[in-house]
Amino acid sequence: MFSLGSWLPALPGLAWGWALLDAFLQGLVGACAVSVLCSLLKVYLYIQCLNNPARRAEKEAIRAQRAVLEPLHVLVLTGVLALVGSRVAALVVLEFSLRAVSTVLCLSKGAHSSQLYLLCQYSLGCGVSCGLSFLLEGAPHRSWSLLLAAGLAGLLALQCQRLAWHVCALYELHSRARYCGLCILLLSDGHRVPALLRRALAVAFAVADLAAVELINRDFLSAAEAARFWTPLTICYTLLVVYMQEEARQSADGGQKNRTVLVRMGGLFILLLKKNRWSDIVHVLVSLLGELWCLLRAGVLLESCRRQVSRGHR
Repeated sequence: MFSLGSWLPALPGLAWGWALLDAFLQGLVGACAVSVLCSLLKVYLYIQCLNNPARRAEKEAIRAQRAVLEPLHVLVLTGVLALVGSRVAALVVLEFSLRAVSTVLCLSKGAHSSQLYLLCQYSLGCGVSCGLSFLLEGAPHRSWSLLLAAGLAGLLALQCQRLAWHVCALYELHSRARYCGLCILLLSDGHRVPALLRRALAVAFAVADLAAVELINRDFLSAAEAARFWTPLTICYTLLVVYMQEEARQSADGGQKNRTVLVRMGGLFILLLKKNRWSDIVHVLVSLLGELWCLLRAGVLLESCRRQVSRGHR
């Protein structure tokens, strides 16, 4: 297999170093995907708040978010995704996919909540990382391909961050004056952002689910061994989805999201304890930190979505 280190002499630990570099690049692509998602949702929610005078406080809270913290968010999330193993990342992807399908089916008349897009941040990062790991497994020049993907993902994330900054700073003025082509486009088609994200996330998670199933099944030597793993996993995930749906109906506070993360990761922790792979246990704890980090960063946007849902119910 040819990679960045294929032209260097074989030294002790060199293969491990290139594997670590590949993991970092995969994590960077996943973190950039999360950054793109958050930037586009920030644009959409800001425009929605601007069009509703009753949501002026939410608009100011979204505008007050510091853009300089976005590189730190991407860097921390890159490190978390690089540390999480492929098995745990695959399980996170499958769990969110089941939860997303259940949530969408429970919503009336096919409506979609922006909350679901914000809650999928960490799962999206794991899904992109899993997809890259599966698609590039055994590929020639794997590291070069990852480097190119990271460069393109970083460029796209940077442009989306600039779009979010432009909208928060100048959209209100430009939409009235109607001399900025970008703001005019958002004025006419900004309501289509959720549909665009829905289609993109559907494709991303479809690929990630296939990759996740394959990454998990390759560790089993027989169908019986696979059944012993998938049966408790399916039961556990189904019970978690039922619990979270009931919890969401009975609770509307912001702390419910954090409790849901603890319950999900706790269930995954207990499920993997019987596998006697301590590396998976460590990866679950790292995933818990990643989920909480994403929720902390998107706290203002989640609060805006929660208030929007509350108004709709009233």
